[in-house]
Parts: sequence; structure tokens; C-alpha cells
Amino acid sequence: MTGLDQPIAAPRRKRADAVRNTEAVLEAAKAAFAELGVDAAMRDIATRAGVGVGTIYRNYPQRSDLIIAVFRRELDATAAEADHLASEHSPATALRLWAQSLARFVATKRGFAGALHSGDPAYNLLPGQFIGVLAPRVQSILDAGAVSGTIRGDIRAEDLIHALTRLADSHPGDADDRAGRMTTVLLDGVIGAPSAG
Repeated sequence: MTGLDQPIAAPRRKRADAVRNTEAVLEAAKAAFAELGVDAAMRDIATRAGVGVGTIYRNYPQRSDLIIAVFRRELDATAAEADHLASEHSPATALRLWAQSLARFVATKRGFAGALHSGDPAYNLLPGQFIGVLAPRVQSILDAGAVSGTIRGDIRAEDLIHALTRLADSHPGDADDRAGRMTTVLLDGVIGAPSAG
């Protein structure tokens, strides 16, 4: 049997394992950052993920690499949620539900806010990516609502995302849900009457 005749199942299995390990590491890092901040020990993250510390460092040589990967993963999930909600609900309902998804993302982001605002150039592109990834999805919802007459037509996605983000981030550990109530007030002004969806 020549080298060209060797079966290719083993490399595929390795790739699948690598994907699982990457997801496990990112999920563990997200939880650790939310609970302990970005200085959480890599050994703790590795233990949570069920991998060796070396696995983390091979994929994320610098701590900033791991922080950025977690941020982008959560950002992509929040963007995908906007697409999903837009396909399943009326624009007004999709917007209200997506605002809750954004609030969850902001809560996750708090765990590494210190790093993101540290002045480290590794993080310079993230604010632009935040708006760049989310705004087109949200604008589609706003545009559909404007056409149907259920959402004001003079709202820009970038402005709304900034406002929702500030509200969600204004009361960390908000047991009284003041941020949630003010988000509802903001959305009532954008949408008008709540939609049955």
C-alpha cells in the first residue's frame, strides 16, 4: 500500500476532536471570565473544558487571543439570533426578543470589559466589529418594521444598538431589573404598542 492509499478517516477524526475542544475551551473561558474576570487561571479554564493547558496555548498563545475569540463567538451568536428571530416573528416582536439577546451578550462581555478597555492594541478592532456585525441584521428588522408600519422609520440600527448596550450595561448585578424596564420604555418608543408577533 502506497502513502497515497492510506485511509483518511484518522485526520477527519482529529479535526472533529479539535472542533469539539475549541468549543469546549471557548465555553469554559466564557464562564470563567464571567465568574472570575479575564485573569482567570488558564489551568481553571482547561479543567472546565476537559483539556490540557497546552491545548489552550497551542490555539491561543496570548490571553488576548482567547478573550478576542470568546468575544467574537458571542458576537456571532447574537447576530445569528437576530437572523433567526427575524425569520420566526414579526419585526416588532423580533426586535424586543433580540434586545434580550443583546442584554445577555453585554452581561457576558462584562467579564472581560477591563481588558477590552485596557488600551491594548490587540482589542482595537472589536468595537468596530461589534457594530459592523450587528447593525446590518438589526437594520433589516427595523426596515421590515418600517414597511409594515409597526416600527418607526427614522431609527438607525447603530444608534439603537448603542442605546440598548448602554442600558444593558448601566446596572451590573441589577436585581431590580431597572435596565430591563428602561429597555422596555425605549423599545415602546421605537415600536409603539407591543406586538403580538
